[in-house]
Amino acid sequence: MEFKKNQTIYLQIADFICENIITHKWPQEEKISSVRELAASIEVNPNTVMRTYSHLQEMGIIYNKRGIGYFVSPGAPESIKKMQKQEFIKNELPEVFKKMDLLQIEFDELEGIYKSLNSNGLSKS
Repeated sequence: MEFKKNQTIYLQIADFICENIITHKWPQEEKISSVRELAASIEVNPNTVMRTYSHLQEMGIIYNKRGIGYFVSPGAPESIKKMQKQEFIKNELPEVFKKMDLLQIEFDELEGIYKSLNSNGLSKS
């Protein structure tokens, strides 16, 4: 896993886990990798993964069965999509609209680009 410099590692790992959940690679009620397994596979300290798991557990995305491991919570994909949608609208969309305004990009032009990208393999999650 390649990490970006502008965001903490544990949050990037959380985004990775959430992406796997909303794309159904990690189904609801299924066990996920242990802290040590995930840490080894993405080459980070187990404490960092533990912080990620604690964060996701607080958000209700995963839950712990004591002595067994961590599992994807029921309804997690919908919860993740709702949270990420709100975050996108609040934090990223204003910048997109500002750039569109500066470059005089109209919504119909943007829609055409979106349709073109969608027909080339971009899928809605």
